[in-house]
Amino acid sequence: MNKNNIRSFGIVVACIIVLNIVSAYAFFRLDLTSEKRYSISENTKKLMSRLDKDKKMHIRIYLDGDLNPGFLRLKKSVGEMLDEFKIYADNDFTYEFVNPSTASSQEERDKAYATLEKRGMKASVVYDKDDEGKAIQKVVFPWAEIYYEHDTIPVNLLENNPRFSGSQNLNNSIENLEFQLTDAIRVKTTKTINKVAFIEGHGEYPAELVYDASVAFSRYFQVDRGQLGTDPNVLKAYKAIVIANPQKPFTEQEKYIIDQYVMNGGRVLWLVNGVRLAEDSLSTVGVSPAIPLNVNLDDQLFKYGARIEPVLLQDMQCTQVPMNVARPGEAAKFEPMPWYYAPLLLASPEHPITRNLVEIRGTFASALDLNVSSSTKIKKTVLLVTSNATHAEMTPTRIDLSTMYNMDSKTYFNTGYAPVAAALEGQFASVFANRMIPDGIISDGKTITESKPTRMIVVSNADIIRNEVEGSGPAMQFLPLGYDRYTKQEYGNHDFILNSILYLADDDGWLQLRSREFKLRLLNKKVVVSGKKKWEIINVALPIVILLAFAFGYSAFRRKYYTR
Repeated sequence: MNKNNIRSFGIVVACIIVLNIVSAYAFFRLDLTSEKRYSISENTKKLMSRLDKDKKMHIRIYLDGDLNPGFLRLKKSVGEMLDEFKIYADNDFTYEFVNPSTASSQEERDKAYATLEKRGMKASVVYDKDDEGKAIQKVVFPWAEIYYEHDTIPVNLLENNPRFSGSQNLNNSIENLEFQLTDAIRVKTTKTINKVAFIEGHGEYPAELVYDASVAFSRYFQVDRGQLGTDPNVLKAYKAIVIANPQKPFTEQEKYIIDQYVMNGGRVLWLVNGVRLAEDSLSTVGVSPAIPLNVNLDDQLFKYGARIEPVLLQDMQCTQVPMNVARPGEAAKFEPMPWYYAPLLLASPEHPITRNLVEIRGTFASALDLNVSSSTKIKKTVLLVTSNATHAEMTPTRIDLSTMYNMDSKTYFNTGYAPVAAALEGQFASVFANRMIPDGIISDGKTITESKPTRMIVVSNADIIRNEVEGSGPAMQFLPLGYDRYTKQEYGNHDFILNSILYLADDDGWLQLRSREFKLRLLNKKVVVSGKKKWEIINVALPIVILLAFAFGYSAFRRKYYTR
């Protein structure tokens, strides 16, 4: 070796040493994908770095074994996501993939499946085809379990929206992975429990009719119920409040308490109907009067930027109910008929609350008017709308089941996309600005006239949060929120209500993780099947041909070079 070679070698060695020293202190990662597919949010990085160093976290994922390409992609994405978590975790963080179908006999396999389902992890049945085109059925458990401090929490890894194809659902699941995993980790590791409250005293839904929502909230919050009274600070301790189907007017004192709660940054989920009707009369005699419902909140909501119109929405996209179609004197004959007063509401694909949700079931919904004067500092986002074939029935009116289908549907359903739910966020103006403080309020005499930056959600159909109940007393059973007992189908009400309260209480932007979008790049199945053999040969033979060509070429070059 001459001096120049020794100098070059020394420079290379020195650079390698310096690079290793710098990399030990300066950590960085590069994600070159356009969607930042392999990047996690700053919130997630901080969450993982705050894990208790003395406590171990282990995640078991039941995605292993003979999986089809779609679930293999989901498995790979889960592993890549957890690898990112592990890099930033400041504790003993491990994970493993487990095949729940591994068993010595079918009996043992069934026992393993039953054990998982008892722990709340439902199996998914996947229909696939083997190499000969024969249909086969596989049982898959797209779930993970997080073990932390001698406790476990299941995590559903699969989005299953019947409106989407299997490939789209798997892609949505991959988009939602970071939110689902961090959501469970936050639940297990958080040390501060915020509080939310259901407001009572105005004929709101009792506890049993919002049972499913209360249970869902209790995973994240302490859930209370109570009346407002006259103390303006009674809501100070609550992150958000829920007003679900009031039937009696609010007093000015109660409105003032809610208003000042909002002015101080409080969040409200309003679920208020625009119409009052006697459902008992409708179910017994088939006729019910429908009149505007006034609970003395119109001026307050109007000031905040929304108005609930006193109309009843009928929609061609609706649920079905069994109705007696027999003639008078004949035996009862029930057939499913469209129930136009129960629209299936479309969820906005753009907002994190409603992204990838199935339709939301409503009943006797009213329209929401957002074109009202309000502060220019308010951003309004529509969350739920009816379909493009809607009819708005003005009240007062009379609902008569005997004449409900006697109309020309082409001309009757003459409007569409009526808003039923919206998110409002920004700085709200007080409805009590330039007004006297109501008598009876215990106050220091100061009324806040403009709020801190905050948010609220207004829904003009309270039935969205209502779960059905069967039986009474000790035998009472609560049906899942959004479950239709006639069609045995579960709509997206549960997820919508839960996402709404999480969005209201979210100061760190965790729910924004639901807005991640990965482009679905699918292969053309027809081309893949027709050209399968060609591409197999190319993938197997071409590398060998290239390697042999390089070997012969290099050998010929050496012979020619050294024979000179």
